[in-house]
Amino acid sequence: MTYIVFVSIVLLITILGVYMVIENNRQKARDAEKKIFNERVKDITSLYKRKIAEYVDCKLIRPKHAPKFNAIVGNFFVVQAHNEENLARLERVSEHLLSQVGSELNKCRSNDTVDLLTEQLFLFAAELPSAGIAYNKNFYTEILPALISRIQTPDSYETTHPVVEPEEHDNTEDAANDDAEQSQLHQRQADAIN
Repeated sequence: MTYIVFVSIVLLITILGVYMVIENNRQKARDAEKKIFNERVKDITSLYKRKIAEYVDCKLIRPKHAPKFNAIVGNFFVVQAHNEENLARLERVSEHLLSQVGSELNKCRSNDTVDLLTEQLFLFAAELPSAGIAYNKNFYTEILPALISRIQTPDSYETTHPVVEPEEHDNTEDAANDDAEQSQLHQRQADAIN
C-alpha cells in the first residue's frame, strides 16, 4: 500500500514537472514572438520617423507638423489589437505614405515646384486627427488612404502655370464667356492644387 502511494506521488511530481517545463517553453515561445513583433514595430516606426525627419530637414514638412506625421505610426496600436494583420497594415500604410511623398518629391524637383508639395503636405497634416483614439481601424483603412491619394501635384510646369493668350473680342458676350471660362480654369487649377 505504501508502495502504491509512493509511486503515485512520484508520478504526480513527474507529471507536474513535465507540465511546468512545457508551460515554461510555451511562455518562452510567446515572449520570443512578442519580442519579434515589437522589433518589427520598432523597425517600421524608426524607418518612418527617420524619413519624416529627412523631409523636415529638407524643409518639405514644417517642424511643427512632424509630430502629427509621426502620430500616424505612433498611435497605430492605441485602439487596435497587436496582431500580424494589423502589423502588416501598419507597414503597408507607412510605406504607401512614404512612397507617395517620395514620388511626388522627385516629380516636384524635376519641375521645380517643391513649394506645391510643401503646401499639399501642410494640408495633409491639417486633416490628421489630434486625438489618439481617432487613429482607429476606420482611419487606417479608409480615411488615411484617401488623404494620401490627395498628396498630388501637377505633372509639369505648364499645368501649374498655363499660358493664356489674350484674344481680341468684338462682342461683349464673347468676353463674358471667356471670363467664365477663365474662372473655371482657375477653379480647376485650385482644385488640382488642393
